[in-house]
Formats: sequence, C-alpha cells, structure tokens
Amino acid sequence: MTIRAVGTTTDLAPVDRHELREFAALYEMPLLELGAVARERARQADSKGAVTYIVDRNINYTNICVTDCSFCAFYRRPGHEEGYVLSNEQIGAKIDEAKAIGAVQILMQGGHNPYLKLDYYTGLLDYIKTHHPIHVHGFSASELDIIARVHKMEVGAVIAELEDAGLDSVPGAGAEILVDDVRDRIAKKKIGTARWLDIHRSVHEQGLLSSATMMFGAGESREDRIEHMMRVRDLQAETGGFTAFIPWTLQSDGTEMDGTPETTASEYLKTVAISRIVIDNVRNLQVSYVTQGPKVAQVALHFGCNDFGSLMMEENVVSATGTDFIMPRPMLVRFIEDAGFKAVSRYQDYTPVKLDLDWYCGCRICLGRKAA
Repeated sequence: MTIRAVGTTTDLAPVDRHELREFAALYEMPLLELGAVARERARQADSKGAVTYIVDRNINYTNICVTDCSFCAFYRRPGHEEGYVLSNEQIGAKIDEAKAIGAVQILMQGGHNPYLKLDYYTGLLDYIKTHHPIHVHGFSASELDIIARVHKMEVGAVIAELEDAGLDSVPGAGAEILVDDVRDRIAKKKIGTARWLDIHRSVHEQGLLSSATMMFGAGESREDRIEHMMRVRDLQAETGGFTAFIPWTLQSDGTEMDGTPETTASEYLKTVAISRIVIDNVRNLQVSYVTQGPKVAQVALHFGCNDFGSLMMEENVVSATGTDFIMPRPMLVRFIEDAGFKAVSRYQDYTPVKLDLDWYCGCRICLGRKAA
C-alpha cells in the first residue's frame, strides 16, 4: 500500500544554539545540586506538596504496524500470525474491568495499521461513548498522521472527526527525540520533528489537550535532548496545550537495538531535573516508574517531578521488552507517600478526581460533552 503525505508541514525554526549549550552545561552540575534546583522550580510551580497520579488502562487496539521502529518489540508486520486488531466488544470488556477498579480514562494506542480506516476509529469511539463511557486519551501524532495519509485528508480534519466521535485528549507518544538526524536512525519511517509538532499544534487548535514525551538513551547526544525539550517548550509558549512532559528511557531488550547501553539512574535523574528547568511553561513533569522502577521514581519526585503517572493496569509496549513494573493502586500511593508527598488522584487535565461526580469524567472536555 502506497501512502502519500497530505498537508503542509511548518518549517522548523532553528533553536538558539547559545541557549542550548547553556542548558546542556547543566549536566555537568553535581547531581544533588541539580536536583535541588529542579525541586525548587517544582515547588514554585505548585507549593502544595502533592504528587498526582491517574487510574487508567492502556489498551493497544492493534499491534499491526508498517513503521518498523528499531526500538520496538511490540509491533507485528501485516500478515504476521501474531498480529491482531481488537474488536469493539473486547475493548468494551477491558474498559469495564478498568472502571471496576476506579479507572477514569483509557489510554488507547496502537501500531500504524494502514488497513484501519477512519470509520473504524470513529465507530470505535462512538461505541465506547455509547456503551462504556469513559475519557478516551488516544491516538498519538503518528497514528493521526497515518489516518490522514490513508484518506488523503488534512490532519486537522481527522482530529475534528475523532473529537466529534468521542476523542477527549491525545497522548504524546512517538516523539522519541525531536531531532531528525536521530529519528532517521532509530525510526526512519516515522513522522519527522516538524510533522509531530504540527500535529500537536492542530490538536491544541482543535481545543484538545495533549502530553509530550521523550524517549532517550538511544544513542542521541545530551544536546539532542535539550533541543527536544526546547521544541516542546516553544510549542507550549505558542499554544499552551501540553498538560505534562514525560521523559523515559529506551528499553532495548528484544528489539533491533538490543545491546544498547542502559541509561544509568544518575543520567535519568539529571535529565528529568533539566527537563523541569528547560520546559518551565509545562506545569507537570511525570516520572517513568514503568521503565525506571518505583525506587528511582521516588527519587525523581525530589528532582522536579510532580506526577507519578498512571496506575496502568495493562501495559504491552514496554513490557514486550521484558521490563514490567506495573503495580496496584495501594502500592503506588504508598510509594508517593513514603517519598514525603500527598498522593492525589487526577483526571487527564490534572484536576483532582471528584468522588461525588455524576458523570464519567470531571475534566473540562468531558464535562463539556455532558453540557452539550
């Protein structure tokens, strides 16, 4: 199947190289001093001493993918005997299981499957909102891109149709490192930096919120990471649509990148601390206990992070590499509290969960659907 690009892509403005070098020099600071600076920045952003988390389920609706990312152990090529597409009923059953333990959203992502048409996605969203209503945090920028290319549509029109059908917010996956030299090496078929940023710009223009991620430890330079952070910061200054920044490390076991040296805990902590300093206009910085384990995640709460991420009762992508740190809710709360913080359950827009709410979600988007 030939898939052609549709729509224009904004030219990338060069980043300020002097500013980039100044931020990169922060890596040379002593670890604890850097952590103290980041912790103070986090305190200035929110002095309440709370750490948030969300109860959700990660539903991977298909593992069929044509993008062949070298760091992924989850995907299967079309025609592979292990390839799958979940039915609406299978997804509905997973949602019901999640809601039974207090889930307030599902994170729905999958492979880049060119055989799924737009009506598959809109039909699925309509089915969920009709039969299993819950906040749908779904479809990364690269998934939105392939839908647009298959249908030769502008991505903004795709987002509008998905929102009308029930899409509530968009995850920040697929960012990897927002430097095209790196992307060409580890994910040559995936959308480029400018396209990823343009799609999130379109999401924000549509009135939806999204998150931003960074996968590092894939052989990129520290300067590459800083450039990535600056790209996120600059788009946030333009749109204000990012709720959180989520840096996590490559897990290479079982992938084409197997054997890549693991990122040390010290390097991870320095990177999250610098993220807090560079991206000073995104309020929330999330730990990655799924890749780092809960103990390092606890330390990250003292290096600028203020969110413990998702309870994530199901996770298939990182766990496909053999890394699996999923934990029950009481344990997650205990890790937050043992680190010296108050644990607060939240919605996707980071407002606290309301126990007496007579609707499936209390975020702005979902309450707007109720009012409509």
